[in-house]
Amino acid sequence: MLAFPLSYVAFGFASNLDWPCIQVIAWIGVPVVGTALWLFRRSHADLGRNWSVNLKLRDGHELVSSGVYRLIRRPMYTSFFLLGVGQFLLLPNWLAGCTGLVGVAILYGFRVVREERMMLSLFDGVYRTYMARTKRIIPWIY
Repeated sequence: MLAFPLSYVAFGFASNLDWPCIQVIAWIGVPVVGTALWLFRRSHADLGRNWSVNLKLRDGHELVSSGVYRLIRRPMYTSFFLLGVGQFLLLPNWLAGCTGLVGVAILYGFRVVREERMMLSLFDGVYRTYMARTKRIIPWIY
């Protein structure tokens, strides 16, 4: 997710896959990336000690449903998808622009179902209620 974009920016790797840079589109990418970074930071702050790199529950693990989690269950994935969209908008190259989105989609596909099963195993009814009132990654949509 990072190697192709960095290689493209630093060395012009795969520049044969460039498309014309449209400045307005690139400028739209700036607030998209800013929003992604804010959401990533906010989701970590809202999770507090409940966050971990690995899929694991800690002793005293709590269900966080406040802050950004009151609208969506997976705001970190939302931030990753936004970073991918921002990368696509900022880098006028099919390979460098798309790798972030492809990488996030693969990560999401492999992890989110396991994460939700894990949360159901610990919080069952409370988590089902939370699932009923929130969407996974896009508020009010999905």
